[in-house]
Amino acid sequence: MYLLGFDIGSSSVKAAIVDTSTGECVASDFYPKSEAPIKALRPGWAEQRPDSWWEYLKDATSSVLDASGVAPADIKAIGISYQMHGLVAVDRDGNVLRDAIIWCDSRGVPYGDRAFRELGAEKCLGHLLNSPGNFTASKLAWVRENEPELFSRIYKVMLPGDYIAFRLTGEICTNAEGLSEYMLWDFRENGPARFLLDYFGIDVGMLPEVRDTFGEQGRLTASAAAELGLAAGTPVTYRAGDQPNNALSLNVFEPGEVASTAGTSGVVYGINGVLAYDTYSRVNNFAHVNHTAPAPRIGVMTCINGTGILNSWIKRNVAPEGISYADMNRLAAQAPAGSAGVTILPFGNGAERVLENRQIGCSVHGVNFNIHNRSHIIRAAQEGIVFSFMYGMEIMEEMGMEIKRIHAGHANMFLSDIFRQTLATVSGAAIDLVDTDGAMGAAKGAGIGAGIYSSPKEAFSTLRSIMEIAPAADRAPVVEAYGRWKEILEKQIKD
Repeated sequence: MYLLGFDIGSSSVKAAIVDTSTGECVASDFYPKSEAPIKALRPGWAEQRPDSWWEYLKDATSSVLDASGVAPADIKAIGISYQMHGLVAVDRDGNVLRDAIIWCDSRGVPYGDRAFRELGAEKCLGHLLNSPGNFTASKLAWVRENEPELFSRIYKVMLPGDYIAFRLTGEICTNAEGLSEYMLWDFRENGPARFLLDYFGIDVGMLPEVRDTFGEQGRLTASAAAELGLAAGTPVTYRAGDQPNNALSLNVFEPGEVASTAGTSGVVYGINGVLAYDTYSRVNNFAHVNHTAPAPRIGVMTCINGTGILNSWIKRNVAPEGISYADMNRLAAQAPAGSAGVTILPFGNGAERVLENRQIGCSVHGVNFNIHNRSHIIRAAQEGIVFSFMYGMEIMEEMGMEIKRIHAGHANMFLSDIFRQTLATVSGAAIDLVDTDGAMGAAKGAGIGAGIYSSPKEAFSTLRSIMEIAPAADRAPVVEAYGRWKEILEKQIKD
């Protein structure tokens, strides 16, 4: 038996087929091979065409079926991971009404800020565990005010993963974890946050039906099966946003466990067993994949928009033309820890939650034309990203979380020795690097939802650790560089 997992990212769509008997991935691939385009019609905006995700998914599915030789009938369940906080709007016929407003789009900020002020911190934090911020509900409020004719034609709104599930099954549904991404899950009432819907003037009927994260969420239609080369009737049995799913992929389910990822955006995601929040709402709190009202499992997340996107910008604009990321890392290694005083703030990809939704942009500090070269800039970019992680982790620790070990997949920026060693050293936490990814995790999540695995423990019993990265014996250069970085950041915030 086999399981199929999809990971719908903003850079690409990945597919993976997992053998249930061994837990091993037998084939994986992603499309497009260059980063998927993001439309920025105005500063701070970010949109993608939902139909493009479907086209990429078809290409990836065809590739993994061909590479594995697995018969479609032997795939027993499908799981979906997806970029969080996006907004897809459809009419009654299921037609997409506009390009999706995706996670790094900042236009919802003033709507969320106004709701937080007028509804009050006690109401919002007590029920949502967050301010409404720049999440999906605030993006929809923007549509209501700025595109009223289009808003009047909306039948349902969906997250990117909900939309892909709809294309697979014809059913429009979501789950508590998904609604918490909208900022529309009321943790006190254990249901949709009607008070925020009422405030924004949004009918609760516009939301998808709520179903369990693990369990049948529809079956593959004949038409979708024909497009994908899969078997009609295959069930979709798991769905989660990319960061909760990343934690699942790393077997992070219980309080005190921490996961991290560093793709286009970067995340540290830890599990809390109580309904707690940051007073300034600088970190995000979501229902984790195994959250229930009697046994809360809250994913506390610090998210940095300017992560891999900064590294790719450095590659295009600073590094020598044609250089690979591995070559960039070798160049960065020529500079010492701390980058000889060069400091980069990586906040050039929209409003940052950890900065209370400010947009301060990316900035470079301390360059001396007589000393520094591109190796210092490349290293300082990676260090600046790590330091932004640390800034968020300090907030998580203020909430009572203890971070001693970080679980991460061997992918994206965690392929860089400088990046992972700097993170281990500045945080003082060991990093457990694991051979997995979001698509594999989604496949195993589907196995849990279909009852093929009796528990997460069984599903992830074959998870393989690649290496452990311990903090450097001499932490001083990195800790000092972080102190300098933090001082520059806090001065810029005050100004």
